[in-house]
Amino acid sequence: MKTIFTSMAIFGSLLSAFGQEIPKDSLEGEKISLDEVLVSAVRVTKQTPVTFSNLSKEQIKPRNLGQDIPVLMNFLPSVVTTSDAGAGVGYTGIRVRGSDATRVNVTINGIPYNDSESHGSFWVNMPDFASSTESLQLQRGVGTSTNGSGAFGASLNILTDAVAEEGYGQISSSVGSFNTLKNNLKFSTGLLNDQVEISGRLSRITSDGYVDRASSALNSYFLQGSFQDNNTLIKALLFGGHEITYQSWNGIDAATLEDDRTYNSAGEYTDENGNTQYYENEVDNYKQNHFQLHWNEKIGSAWNTNLAVHFTRGRGYFEQFKEDDDFATYGLTPITVDGEEVDKTDLIRRRWLSNRFYGTTFSANYIADNLNLILGGGYNKYEGDHFGEIIWAKYAANSNYGDRYYDNSSIKTDFNFFTKANYQLTDQWSLFGDLQYRTVGYTASSEEIGSVDDTFNFFNPKAGVTFDLNRNNNLYFSYARANREPNRNDYESDSPTPEKLNDYELGWRYISYALQLNANLYYMQYKDQLVLTGDIDDVGSFKRANVANSYRAGLELDAKIKLSDKFSVAPNATLSTNKIKDFILDRDGEVKNIGNTNISFSPSIVAGNIFAYAPSENLSFSLLSKYVGEQYLSNTDDRASKLDDYFINDINLVYELEIDGFFKSIVFSGLVNNILDIKYVSNGYTYLDTWSGPNSFEVQGYYPQAGINFLLGASVNF
Repeated sequence: MKTIFTSMAIFGSLLSAFGQEIPKDSLEGEKISLDEVLVSAVRVTKQTPVTFSNLSKEQIKPRNLGQDIPVLMNFLPSVVTTSDAGAGVGYTGIRVRGSDATRVNVTINGIPYNDSESHGSFWVNMPDFASSTESLQLQRGVGTSTNGSGAFGASLNILTDAVAEEGYGQISSSVGSFNTLKNNLKFSTGLLNDQVEISGRLSRITSDGYVDRASSALNSYFLQGSFQDNNTLIKALLFGGHEITYQSWNGIDAATLEDDRTYNSAGEYTDENGNTQYYENEVDNYKQNHFQLHWNEKIGSAWNTNLAVHFTRGRGYFEQFKEDDDFATYGLTPITVDGEEVDKTDLIRRRWLSNRFYGTTFSANYIADNLNLILGGGYNKYEGDHFGEIIWAKYAANSNYGDRYYDNSSIKTDFNFFTKANYQLTDQWSLFGDLQYRTVGYTASSEEIGSVDDTFNFFNPKAGVTFDLNRNNNLYFSYARANREPNRNDYESDSPTPEKLNDYELGWRYISYALQLNANLYYMQYKDQLVLTGDIDDVGSFKRANVANSYRAGLELDAKIKLSDKFSVAPNATLSTNKIKDFILDRDGEVKNIGNTNISFSPSIVAGNIFAYAPSENLSFSLLSKYVGEQYLSNTDDRASKLDDYFINDINLVYELEIDGFFKSIVFSGLVNNILDIKYVSNGYTYLDTWSGPNSFEVQGYYPQAGINFLLGASVNF
């Protein structure tokens, strides 16, 4: 450990001379804007011993042509993304350090966004939300205490549009491969009487998808009203979306991957003449609306407080055509037709989810002398209704319109309180402490999970130290403890156990005019980690199971290098090992200790780079590269369940035409994805009936991604 610190210090001292003459490019924090206080309780700066990356509106804008937020984050360190439809529109997923989206805590203006039961974040419910994002911060590892479920791979906090001092209007459109079309309208009144601003956005995105019939029809809105003076900021927000996506979660087998990469079996059935047909409405149809009210008050010179209330309403279903389905599945009794007993029928069903999520979050921040103290927390409640309906059947049996073949409800409460502080001990040393208490209550019932009535109490301490070697270099070390409850699907197995994580982070940061460099070593030690088994359920969600002891350890490197006034490069790389210790496989009563194995969906190498060239202020080119190493779909190191590595490259072009008149400018954007037309697979699933050694697994589904494809856009600003 001492050798590592010494080496970093010597290298940092040599580099510091490179940026010493530029005073503004140092580790000193920047002034926090009035809008940023909304997320100050959950965000960190370079003076905090936490590993993180920031992404600003200016960095998002060039590639914001219709793809989801996970895809726009694809070039951050340790991030791997995937898309069910294959082109980044519709259902998309993200993994950080090998941890899937159910383990990435997401907040919007400090309000929890993860679904309370599944723990997932469904970006398809908020299409084009990137167009209303001011900035986002991805904290890798446990990070600091925040609202919502515990972070077991990362936490992502999003800040929505800041108050605009001057009014503006913007009309944007983009078109691209697979009949992708995006249109949006944004506006702001600017500050009226230097105090009030109203802004908003309307968006619509449609796409056929790369995969057959994997279409998307996505509508969204964002409306914000703000009041501010010297000491007060009040924001009221309404935003939401309505998504209709054709189901594409079935994947394809290896033979089909070779012969027909875009094949989609969803909705497939055989008509009375023996012809293959596809049900036209095999869709996911869901609406989600959010309300947030934030009140920030500055009290004196040292205190500011933030109080927020929120309400989210979600409702929708996915519709399926089922061929020759059993009456018994729906609680129906056989009927007699033309003298013969009938106990199967073709039918169309809808499986509904209707939910409400509401609560409050609060924080108080004290900054004076050498102390930055934050007290915060929140109380949130979730109420969910799960039910199924048959909307058509060839043989209707003894049923009535509106009958439900299952009808379940669930309630989840979540209270947490945290206090965290940064204390500047000397000019070079600062100490960080963070204590959180969280209590969760969950009641639910269904045929799959039985009856659940659980309460969890978690204590999550965190501590760290930062050492400023000089004005350009600092070193940090932190320890964080996290606990996390099972999600709804975990209860389908016998008595899932809450997860526990000890996260150790050791890092070095260097900042100068021409170079920013971050290096980080991490060791994440898990107890009873809920790892993905590789199998999925009948709605495309991955199943999980507890493993007793496991860990993730790695080295993360990322940099921003200014080669000249016109050229810059931003590489990053993660080298990791992700292991289960003495993996116990239990299938059909047969128990095997397979030994130490790799954790599923955890590539040991993930790397990216952005090479940018700006020949003028109005014109820029970027080459974006991403490499993802091979990864296993199971936890047994089975060669048959391995996904190949892949290396893809995109080109991004932006040109701004300035206009002296009513229109201020027109910005043209172009994005060519996968320019080398690589045929790659970013996700898949598998399962195992009985273990009989290597190659016992059979991969059931691959999710192929699109070859070369493009998006072209134009934004008119006035």
